[in-house]
Amino acid sequence: MKAIVIGAGEVGFDVARILSMEQHDVIVIDIDPDALAQVQERLDVLTLQGNGTSATVLQDAGAATADMLIAVTAIDEVNLVACMLADRLGVQTTVARVRSGELSRTQTVLKTSDFGIDLVIHPEESAAAEVVQLIRRASATDVLTFCDGRLHLVGMRLDPDAPVLGKTLRELAEEHPNLTFRVMAIARGIRTILPGGNERLQKNDQVFVLTWPKFIPHVARIMGKSDTRIQHVMVLGGTQVGAKIALQLSQSKGKRLKLIEPDRDVAQRLAEELADVLVIHGDATDIDLLVREGLGEMDAFVAVTDDEESNLVTCLMAKHLGVQKTVAMLSKSAYIPISQSIGLDAAVSKKLAVSRQILRFLRGKHVLSVATVHGLDAEVLELEVSPRSPATRKPIKDLSLPRGVLIGAVLHKDRAEVATGHTEIAPGDRVIVFVLPQSISKVEAYFGR
Repeated sequence: MKAIVIGAGEVGFDVARILSMEQHDVIVIDIDPDALAQVQERLDVLTLQGNGTSATVLQDAGAATADMLIAVTAIDEVNLVACMLADRLGVQTTVARVRSGELSRTQTVLKTSDFGIDLVIHPEESAAAEVVQLIRRASATDVLTFCDGRLHLVGMRLDPDAPVLGKTLRELAEEHPNLTFRVMAIARGIRTILPGGNERLQKNDQVFVLTWPKFIPHVARIMGKSDTRIQHVMVLGGTQVGAKIALQLSQSKGKRLKLIEPDRDVAQRLAEELADVLVIHGDATDIDLLVREGLGEMDAFVAVTDDEESNLVTCLMAKHLGVQKTVAMLSKSAYIPISQSIGLDAAVSKKLAVSRQILRFLRGKHVLSVATVHGLDAEVLELEVSPRSPATRKPIKDLSLPRGVLIGAVLHKDRAEVATGHTEIAPGDRVIVFVLPQSISKVEAYFGR
């Protein structure tokens, strides 16, 4: 596939990296020569300096023969116009990143089809939704849903005193026969492990468990975690993400919200819009202010300002004061893997939210959803099984799966089950699969033949 990426910032770089890693032909367009130099130095892609809203530049990039154009600059209007031009020039599929909430609301008047756009990505909405899920699951570092919400994938980090340390996954399953769950992956240092039954759990492992929502509190207790209810939440930053988080959480029964915003006008507007949220005008970096406003009495603290260093520092301070759950919004790739090792409970990334949506769009028709996880070098795919797939011919334990593939669950027409070796897959079933990067194309072919 030939793809054009407009924008060489953090998001554009990550999109180009993913496309290049999957052996697609990629050309990145940006007006900033320094940003393009970074891309060219680190990725196996072509670059072109120019404005993505220029028809001449798009023609020079080969738009007439391109399969996809992805516009992810920081300016909504540039992304929309670039997609519109690309559609006129013959690009088969266009994707636009849209940041403005106001622009999203105008979609009742202006349809995406008016711009020739096939997919609109709103990273702020995705990041806010992820934070809300994390707040609802106090013990989790990550929460993803599959099979229309019937199955949850929950990440948990094992503390040095966790009762499961030293046990194999087989022993864990035998000790809890009435709980249906499966450890799908383990992040251990910089390694990603798709474990077998003989894998022993170690301290600081980050385990990813696939289970039903009703079993999550029980699994958390097994892992030595408390899944207590979070009621008092402080949100730092009246950004789009912060406002969406506050609105959604304030609609939950029993939640009490405070939001700190340094801009007086923004704080005033949010106070009018968020009737059930106490909005406070103040410096987001003023630790004394946060303490006076009861930071140490909060159950959760969420830092989503545009200054990620401030997000990190304030989350660490909140943790020091005894806050149960801290979540920071980060963008720099280097910060995300180390965030939990220095004391944060969870991190969210708008960049990762964009990547997830684009990956889903890139996959074939048999791929129903795609997820990537912070610190985990693997993808989670939800696939529909083709009648021609060899997966339909025998129990899972007898399948010749590609290396680096682990089946976690199967959704039949009438029921869903966490997979065991005896599970059998029928044509039309949906499967949840963990896949290492080198096996992604193989697993798509295996289930979607």
